[in-house]
Amino acid sequence: MNGRPAGGGPPGEGGHPGDLPVLLPSALSRTGPETRLRPAHAWLLCGLAAVALPAWAQAGSGASSPLEVVIRWAPLLLTGFAFNVAISLMAMLLGTLAGTGLGIAMLAEGPVLRRLAWTVTQVFRNVPWLVLLFFVMFLVPFQVTVLGVRVPLPDWVKATFGFALPVMANVAEIVRGAVRSVPTTQWEAAESLAFTRRQILWRIILPQCAKRMLPPWMNVYALIAMATVQASIVGVTEMLTLTAQVHAAEGGRPELFAPLYGFALLCFFLYCYPIDRLTARLERRFETR
Repeated sequence: MNGRPAGGGPPGEGGHPGDLPVLLPSALSRTGPETRLRPAHAWLLCGLAAVALPAWAQAGSGASSPLEVVIRWAPLLLTGFAFNVAISLMAMLLGTLAGTGLGIAMLAEGPVLRRLAWTVTQVFRNVPWLVLLFFVMFLVPFQVTVLGVRVPLPDWVKATFGFALPVMANVAEIVRGAVRSVPTTQWEAAESLAFTRRQILWRIILPQCAKRMLPPWMNVYALIAMATVQASIVGVTEMLTLTAQVHAAEGGRPELFAPLYGFALLCFFLYCYPIDRLTARLERRFETR
C-alpha cells in the first residue's frame, strides 16, 4: 500500500480524487504534462457555456451580417445622400450668385463699397463653416411673414443658407482674382472703343474669366459637398443622420459601425473623386495653375 487514494493521479504525481485531467497545448505548458481542473472550475465553465451558447446560437441565426444590413438599408441611406447633394447644389447656386456680385463689388471704383465688400469676404472666408452653420440655425427664425403669408423655414433651408455663406466668400475671391488676372491691355483696348466700365466687365472681361474660374469653383463645390455632413449636428436628416439611426435600429452592434459609416464614406468618395479628377484636367487644359 503506498497510501495513494483510489482514482488518484498517474504514478509519480500527487493527485486528488476529484481532479479531472485536461490536456493543455504545449505553448501554454512549459513541460508538456497534463494539468488538472478542479470540480468547481468545471462547474463554472459549464455554467458559462450554458449561458453563452444560447446567446451565440441566437446571434448566429437571427442577427444579420454587416453586408446584409448595408444592403437592406442602402436605399434609405442613398436617399439621405441625395439630400446631401441637393443641399450642396442649392448652396452652391446661392453662393455663386451672391459671390459674383460681392467679387465685382471688391473691384468697384468707390472705396467705401470696395472696402465693405472686402471685409465681408474676409469674415466669411476665415470663419469655420460649422460656426456659420450654427449662426444661421439659431439666429434665423423658423418662419417669416411676407405680405401676410407665413413662410416656414425648415432646418434644411437654414442649413443651405449657412453653407452658402462660405461659398459666397470663396466665389467672391475667385471672381476678384480672375478679373485681376486679365491683362490690363484688354481694359485699355475696350476703353479705346468707347465701352463703359460695366460693358467692359460684363461683355469682355468676365467671359474671359470663365475658364479661369471654373477649376477653383469646382474645388469649392467638392468641399461644400463633403461639408454637408455637418448638417447632421444641427438636426438635418441627411445621410450621416440616417446612418446613425440605422445603427441604432440594428441594436447598436459594434461590428456594424465600420460597414455603415464606410458605406457613407464610399458614397462621398465616388461622388467627389471624379470632380477632383475633372478639376485637375481642366487646370491642365486651361493652364490655370
